[in-house]
Amino acid sequence: MSNQNIEATKKGYAAFNAGDLETALSVFDDAVEWSIPGESAIGGTYRGKAEMTGLLAQLAEKTTSVQTKRFLADGDVVVVLTEVTAGGETSQEADVFTFRNGKVIQAQSFGDTAMQERIFGKKAVAAG
Repeated sequence: MSNQNIEATKKGYAAFNAGDLETALSVFDDAVEWSIPGESAIGGTYRGKAEMTGLLAQLAEKTTSVQTKRFLADGDVVVVLTEVTAGGETSQEADVFTFRNGKVIQAQSFGDTAMQERIFGKKAVAAG
């Protein structure tokens, strides 16, 4: 199963980099949950394909591209070491994908949160 999950992950990255969001989203389960740490505008947890579409659109606005460096798999978990370029800056990142029945059900990104704040801005804080 690990090789199939790696191939699905590669398909998703290639589609994202090509601007094909429909194909990129096809590797995710309808109830996917993706978490990004930090206080940037893209930090948080995205649930379902509708929220994922919003996240991918935000990334595309800053001409984000992801160069995959290495794929590591153990059963239904795939870890991808990447180099992310957004808004003219580049950093290293690790993404962890958990699969069930051939689709990503959970994803976590571990990257440069300071860069994400510089590129995407900080979360807006509601006045109370």
